[in-house]
Formats: sequence, structure tokens, C-alpha cells
Amino acid sequence: MESTKKLSLIRQHLSQVTGSWSVDDYNALLTFYIRVLPKLMQVERCTIFLKESSTGSLVSMYGTELEKNGIEAPLEGSFVGQVLADGKSVIENDLHAKNGYHLLADEQTGFDSRNTLCTPVTSVTGNKVLGVIQLLNTLENKPFTEENQEELEEIAGYLSISIESILLNKKIIHIAGQLDSEVSALEFDAVREGRFIAESPSMRELLDLVLVLRDTPVNVLIQGENGTGKELVAKMIHENAGKAGRPFIPVNCACLPEALVESEFFGHEKGAFTGADKSRKGRFEEAKGGSLFLDEIGEMPLIVQPKFLRAIQEQEGCRLGSSVIIPYDVRLISATNRNLAKEVENGKFREDLFFRLFSVEIEIPPLRERREDILPLALSFLESTNLKFKKNVAGFSPNLLALLEEYSWPGNVRQLLKEVERLVALTRDDLLMQIDTCSRELRSYAERNYVGETVVASDDCSLPDQVTSLEKRLIIKALKKTEGNKTQASKLLNITRQGLLKKIKRYQLVF
Repeated sequence: MESTKKLSLIRQHLSQVTGSWSVDDYNALLTFYIRVLPKLMQVERCTIFLKESSTGSLVSMYGTELEKNGIEAPLEGSFVGQVLADGKSVIENDLHAKNGYHLLADEQTGFDSRNTLCTPVTSVTGNKVLGVIQLLNTLENKPFTEENQEELEEIAGYLSISIESILLNKKIIHIAGQLDSEVSALEFDAVREGRFIAESPSMRELLDLVLVLRDTPVNVLIQGENGTGKELVAKMIHENAGKAGRPFIPVNCACLPEALVESEFFGHEKGAFTGADKSRKGRFEEAKGGSLFLDEIGEMPLIVQPKFLRAIQEQEGCRLGSSVIIPYDVRLISATNRNLAKEVENGKFREDLFFRLFSVEIEIPPLRERREDILPLALSFLESTNLKFKKNVAGFSPNLLALLEEYSWPGNVRQLLKEVERLVALTRDDLLMQIDTCSRELRSYAERNYVGETVVASDDCSLPDQVTSLEKRLIIKALKKTEGNKTQASKLLNITRQGLLKKIKRYQLVF
């Protein structure tokens, strides 16, 4: 029979594609069925409905002249819904005499349905119905027969393999998406525990904001004192936004001579000015598709700010010496240690540029306001510096750790890193780092605040010595906090004022 030959062609086609696990390939396969079945079964229309696992509804994106405009058949009041519920084929050759969803569908599609054959597509791994194949025609003299039903059921058996693969592949993609989100969260936690230490609540809030900005490609302004890690936060925003493989171009606006600022950002053509012996891309061009990091944005000269504003607004500009407009497609991440709002008030920064420069502002607190991060940072720096210097310094002595925690760190994280590098460089392998190898600033602070009044080697530390050192440090801290008020200091220490006076006299403390 002719139909047998065509079924053979379908089997041959299936054998060629069942090894593929691409959704697009299976979509192409279903489209193939939609195209070939009307010719094979000598009908006018064919539709394949798939059951949505999440809602249980019957939805089709595959049908004659549907053109990817999905239609949904009700589970009740339609022949395809009946087949889905019973798992048995249905033949109806006089649709005009029947009420149901097919009448509404004809109104929507303009098709005059007379005869229909609906066959279930049953799972090859179980008895559940995955979907329904529906054939339709308008010819009263072309009713569907039991022979047609047998042919379609055989075809549905082969098709079930492909449809089940689609559903499984969708599940795989969904699970992969969930895993991708979990991996992103794990990577972000790794950032927290690795390059960027965030034990303090303020820094955890900051990193949560960085994670939000991953999916929101707005311009960002990072504010904070020198040495707080503004560029590192900028790189985290860039990388978490999915631009890790795209350019990250940092520019320190404070280091650019005013005469070269425009050329630096927008580039120039050969001969545009004296010394321009060749063409050069500007920073906006170099950062195309990625991020342009503007460090110390508050130092940008007023003379170049108008052109800079236009580049941000229009995402395009021209090189010096050229009228050719170059598109940019750049995300701006700016940083400053100044109060830009006050700079605007003082006329040192354009107000329009201030409002166009960023949509989200991030404030990095100084290290003295997040003391929970000091020791984790110091330990992280010790590990990285040991690797850098190829050394094996054992760690920090107890009194050195106390000093690191109490010091105010005016240079913030950058100063702490420099201090750890100095300590590692001046300490022999397998020994603990001590206060006497600290920089002059820290040694002076330790002497003024009695931080270093414990014995040097931790192995020889006696309990009374450690208690004495701790008492001295706590008393000094309480007196500094209360500005020398001994009554208030005694309350902070939870001892009597008379007891505090005795300890001050015993330790010969002067405040």
C-alpha cells in the first residue's frame, strides 16, 4: 500500500533523529509530521496537542497554518480532551451535528470542520497520555475510517518517542536553569569568602546589592574612602552581570592631563593634533559591549564634561579629527571618594552629568566601621602573600591580632594589605609575626594604647600576663570611649569606680 511506503519513510526519518537531544531538532521533527501527515492521510489539517505538565492543559504550537500561534483545547467539551482522558481514539464524521469546542475553534480559524480523527500519543515508559494528534477535513464525502485510525495509531507510537523526549528535555533545561542559579549563588558565596571578605553586616548588604545588579544593567556610582576596594566591587558588578569575557576598561580620571582627557575617552585620528602620528581608539570604543570603570570621577575636568554627557546619553561619539559617529554600548561604573552632590553645589561638577552618571549608588564603609572584616582580611592576605613571596610564615601573634583589630586603618584595606606584606617579608618561616616588625604607625599606636604589653612569644605566654594585657587594653578603650570619664568607663567595664581607679594606679595608666 502507498500508506505503508509513507509510514516506512517516517520510520526512516525517526531513526535518523532520535539520537539528537536538541529541542530545536525535535521541534523540526514535529513540524515535519504536521507537513507530511495531511498528505499521507489525505486530510486538510493536522494538529498535535501536548499536555503541559505544570497545568495539565492541552496546548499546541504545532498545526497546519498555526504559524507558532499556540491554541489551547479545553479538557472538557472537546474531542482532544476526551481522548486525553480516556486514552482511546475518537472518530467523528458529522461535526456540524455536534456541539463542542470545535465550533468555537472554527470561528477563530475560519475552518469548516466536518470530520475529525483524534488519537492519543501514549508514553513509551508508562500508560499516561502525553498528547493528542487531531486530523481534520471539510469534505463530507471523505469520512475517517477504522483503517485511518489504525494508521494514525501506528504513527502516534513512533511520535510518542519524540514527544516524550521533548518533555524530558524541557525538564532537563528547567533543572539546568535551577542549577545555574544555584551555581551562581555558590560562586557569589565564594567571592564573599575569597577575594572580597564580607563578615560584617554592612558588607553583606553591599554584596547582596552587587548580586541584584547582575541582572540590572544600570550605571553605578561607588563611593568610599581611598583603599576601600572600589575597583574590586566594580569588577564584581561587571563579572556578575555576565560580562566576564567582555572588556573591563579602568580609567583613573585624576591621572589624566586636562589637555588629553578628550583624546583619552573618545580617541583621535591621525593628524588630529600635534603628536597624533597614528589613529587611536578611545576608552569608550575599547569598552564596547563591556564596562567602563571611571575611578575618581570627581576629578574629571569641567571642560570635557559636556561631551562626556552626550556620550552617556546617546551611547555614541566621534574621535577627535573625525565626524564619523561611533556607537559605544558601554555600561558605566564610576567611583569617587568625594561627595559629588557637594561638588555640584560648589560648581565643580555639572549637575546634568551628575544625574545621568548613575542610577544606583553604592557606599563602601571604611574598614574602621566594619571591624569584623579585619581579621578575616588579614588571614586572607597572609595566605596570598605567603604564596606571592614563596614563604611559610606561621601566622599572627595574639597581641598583634589585638593591635590589628583596634587600629583605625586610615588607609583602609589597602593599608592592611601593605602591613601584612611588610610583616611577612620581615618574619622568618614557621614563626609568628610580632608587633615589633610592624610599621612605625602601628608600633606608635601600640605603645600609646598598651596593646603590646604582653610577652612576645605566644608559647611562653602565662595566663596572668595575658589577663593583665587584656585588662589594660579594655580600660584604655573604655576611657577613650567616655573621653576620660571614669564613672562612665567603670559602668562600661561592669566594675566599681573605686576598682577602676585601683587598676589605673596599679598599671600606671595615664589618660
